[in-house]
Amino acid sequence: MKRFGIMLSAILLASTGAQAADLGWNSGASPIYSPTSAANWSGFYAGVNAGYGWGTLTREPSAGGPKHENNSGGFSLGGQVGYNLDLGGFVLGTEADLQWANIGYSEDIANVGSFKSGIDFYGTIRGRAGFAFGQVMPYVTGGFAAGRGTSSVTSGNVTTSESANHMGWTVGAGLEAQATENISFKAEYLYVDLGTQTYAGPLGGLNGIDATHRFSVVRAGLNYKF
Repeated sequence: MKRFGIMLSAILLASTGAQAADLGWNSGASPIYSPTSAANWSGFYAGVNAGYGWGTLTREPSAGGPKHENNSGGFSLGGQVGYNLDLGGFVLGTEADLQWANIGYSEDIANVGSFKSGIDFYGTIRGRAGFAFGQVMPYVTGGFAAGRGTSSVTSGNVTTSESANHMGWTVGAGLEAQATENISFKAEYLYVDLGTQTYAGPLGGLNGIDATHRFSVVRAGLNYKF
């Protein structure tokens, strides 16, 4: 009976050791938890995007006078390049993009003509930070923004115009999801403040104006990770 007890104890100990080995306890690594994300976000990427922008354009005489604020809107189309670093689910990155745009407005001004002003193109250089939940990553973003605007006046058959460079900042948030190891889709919102720039003119009957462009953009995009 004593020998039987010893044999039974030995079998139980051996069985327990085998189960522990199967679970990875002996090696110190669990097959259930991994310190790295199930989907790796690290690497360079490039892609395209399209969206719609809306906001306000503030116009006032450069020499001083009443301000006029008008709603602006239009579409944008462009591309982006960037790099992500996946720190075990916390993702840091940087992204630069360039957009063609027609975000602006037009109005008829008495004794002047048809006035039109808008952003022709703009770009941003931004930092990104997000948390990866497998193949889905919500993120926040922000950084530098710059663009080129054009203002014009058409009176009769004569159009006078002038372009100026704007600089400012942007901030926003988005959601990116991996469809395959290399392809991901994203939806993004940005608020862009391009500040105030002087259009010295003369623009028809307007003897110099200060124009301020601020707008929001919602856009969808596709990225390819190299």
